[in-house]
Amino acid sequence: MNSRLAHTRSELADFLRRRRESLSPLDVGLPAGQRRRTPGLRREEVAALAGVGLTWYTWLEQGRDISVSTAFLDHVAGVLRLDETERRHLFLLAHHRPPSTLAKRWCRLPPFVRRLIDDLPTRPAHVLNLRWDVIGWNTSSDRLFGFSEQTEAERNMLWMLFRDDTLSSRIVAWDRHAAQIVASFRRDFAQAPDDPDMLALVGTLCATSRPFHDLWHRHDVHGCCQGKRSFITDSAGLVRYEHASFVIDEDHHLRLVIYATLPGNEVET
Repeated sequence: MNSRLAHTRSELADFLRRRRESLSPLDVGLPAGQRRRTPGLRREEVAALAGVGLTWYTWLEQGRDISVSTAFLDHVAGVLRLDETERRHLFLLAHHRPPSTLAKRWCRLPPFVRRLIDDLPTRPAHVLNLRWDVIGWNTSSDRLFGFSEQTEAERNMLWMLFRDDTLSSRIVAWDRHAAQIVASFRRDFAQAPDDPDMLALVGTLCATSRPFHDLWHRHDVHGCCQGKRSFITDSAGLVRYEHASFVIDEDHHLRLVIYATLPGNEVET
């Protein structure tokens, strides 16, 4: 084992031991029992509650050079009551990569972000989670996209773009933008490829929207979430926007999307 890996394994061992020792039997629904010589849970208790082998858990906590499954780590994280940040830390130490995320876990709009988008009255702005559910918007964005007219289940940017003809018909050069949109979503999908909500959304769209089905199976990936887009609006006719997205909460997978109108002579690219 090289020195870097040895250091990581040492960090993993210390992290697991300290988290185990921070819990009491009562914390996990076990009887207190007799007085214990060491604090916290015993290794065999963690292994039993997690449904994993005692030997494998012991080796993991000892920092041995072994490989364990994602399910193994998830079960251990649950027993040790790790929050999302601690769970990510565990995966980085054990797997050298972050865990898959849950697409709809964080669907509450932080109050500060609510104030932020409301302070942009002339700029359409909305907030997406990893699944592209629209969890917050300002008045300008509502006028442009019609979020308040959608049910909560259908207030999803992909769903609205590929299943709502009202919206897609208002976007100039829709076919070209659709390809870029699907390629951008595939980047986010890769962060939660086993999430049931994410899979359900993609499965339904593939089954009900031929354009989405064809674009999805091209497997294009696009990391850029900015550009220029033109809309045909009821109130002002053709309006050209420049749009960009900004990560506002990386841990909770929230992204702020802002549209700014372009000068009248700006050509869409």
